[in-house]
Amino acid sequence: MAKNTKEKSYWPHMIMGFLIIGLTLGYWTVKHAASLPVQESNEFMMKYQKADKHINEILVQKARFDKMYRIDLQAERTMHKIENSKAYKTLSSVVLHEGKNRFVYRITDSSGVPIADANVTFLLTRPHTDKEDQMLNNVPYKEGKYLIENVEITNPGRYTLQLRAVIGDAVGYSEIPAYLEPK
Repeated sequence: MAKNTKEKSYWPHMIMGFLIIGLTLGYWTVKHAASLPVQESNEFMMKYQKADKHINEILVQKARFDKMYRIDLQAERTMHKIENSKAYKTLSSVVLHEGKNRFVYRITDSSGVPIADANVTFLLTRPHTDKEDQMLNNVPYKEGKYLIENVEITNPGRYTLQLRAVIGDAVGYSEIPAYLEPK
């Protein structure tokens, strides 16, 4: 005997509901991810992709430079305590001053003779952002030193002083932490 009763099926409604929920969550995920800032690393004073692609050449040039030359920053340094959830760590960093700052670098060969013909680039950056980067190409050479003057710093916190020196086919890098005390 055949049943003539009409049975109502909710499967199409459930499928449409899951589809709407999935589309809504997908839209929310894309919208939320697009609102977060993405910062690029400036390791070796270049974009991460370029450094990653040419890392072997960079390391060979750096080793060549380190064998023949030295980079020294002449600046006031202090020790800062950095604490995280597990331990305290002390870090030697350059003391920065609010307003205009001046940095003096010496590049010498292995015997201590100053090198005057290096192509020097300076970058002041923060550890996890590139918004406040200040880059100076072709740093001038005066009286045996490379002088970086009138670097304006207003926001307190951690910074990194990066220097790249190119001498022939040797490329040297210096990366030194710096800190501006809050008022």
